[in-house]
Amino acid sequence: MANNNVTGSPLEKTSLASLDQRLAMAKRCSREGVIAGAKAAVLAGIATAIPTLASARMLPWARTNFNHSAQALIISTVAGAAYFIVADKTVLATARRNSFEQVHNTEA
Repeated sequence: MANNNVTGSPLEKTSLASLDQRLAMAKRCSREGVIAGAKAAVLAGIATAIPTLASARMLPWARTNFNHSAQALIISTVAGAAYFIVADKTVLATARRNSFEQVHNTEA
């Protein structure tokens, strides 16, 4: 037997328009994360490549220990880590911001 006195949360809408709106918001969040992550990866790659390549050319220890594969591994690891960290933080921040906007819009 259903209890008709229980009211649902305003965030638990199940209409088709609401689901489309949520899907569009999720796509926008992920797109913003991808763009921010790509920018961070480019910057981190450049910031890592300059000292890595310079040290591999100038320092005797680095010259003997950093072959081309090691240099590429260092640069790509830093760029990949920057991408995933920034993309994750951006997606979470955007989702949090949208969540607060949804709550404020439903209360008004």
